[in-house]
Amino acid sequence: MKRHVALQDLSREHHHALKLALDCRRAAAAQDAAQQNAMIAACSARFASELEPHFQIEERDLLPRLAAAGETALVERTLAEHAAIRKLAAALPQRGAGGLEEFAVLMNAHVRFEERQLFAALEKLLPA
Repeated sequence: MKRHVALQDLSREHHHALKLALDCRRAAAAQDAAQQNAMIAACSARFASELEPHFQIEERDLLPRLAAAGETALVERTLAEHAAIRKLAAALPQRGAGGLEEFAVLMNAHVRFEERQLFAALEKLLPA
């Protein structure tokens, strides 16, 4: 799908987040503690370096525009999902394989929501 130029970088980052979710799911299913621990460390690092900054951009630059347009349900859902993913990312070292699987499910669903609903609503508000 062709995205508005203002959303293209964020959309590319969504692709990377989906790949991370897939890697988390595979590690969780591997039944290999060393592999799971390595994935937990990698996921935690990538959350801090890639996903958290991505969330901050969305919260600072996109969500206020949607809120001003009356799209409060989309804004509230995005903020709630960001909070849930942040909380889970912080707890990954204690959660183990189950946390990896849950992170994968949440991240996958969140990216799909943003691509299909949030970004679709934003594109209606952005100038051509």
